[in-house]
Amino acid sequence: MLRKVTLAGLAVDPASNTPIILLKSEEREQTIPIWIGLLEATSIASALKNIKFDRPMTHDLFKSFLELQKVTVSKVEICDLKDNTYFALIYFVSMDKTFSMDARPSDAIAIALRFDAPIFVDDKVIEGTKMTGDVGEVLDTSEEGKKWAEYLERLSPDDFGKV
Repeated sequence: MLRKVTLAGLAVDPASNTPIILLKSEEREQTIPIWIGLLEATSIASALKNIKFDRPMTHDLFKSFLELQKVTVSKVEICDLKDNTYFALIYFVSMDKTFSMDARPSDAIAIALRFDAPIFVDDKVIEGTKMTGDVGEVLDTSEEGKKWAEYLERLSPDDFGKV
């Protein structure tokens, strides 16, 4: 069964200095952490803060392309967890058909945010995830974690320059 989730926030793994996206189940008090790359974290943070750039970032370019083709995103699904790797599907709707594509969860979430599409997580993924309860509220208070939080908080279009 699929569970609707909300984006609870971005954090940093203090052991690896890797960004983590935190998804929180709306029905259950469970948090699903997904380790992502810095560029994807930046893309997600810019979408959350509604930052507009002079030149399109990759996920914004993809959104523009889809809109030109009259395709929209209906939902995103984090559908599987194998060997500590999460898998996602993006569901698309065009004028004449619907289809889905495999994607990394970080890219799927970045796209979902741009289309205001709901995000779902399969029960088997939730059950395969060890973090539950209030873990989503925990912030990385290490010095490195504080630096990441400040970095993501201060993101602006000027940080990316013009290409």
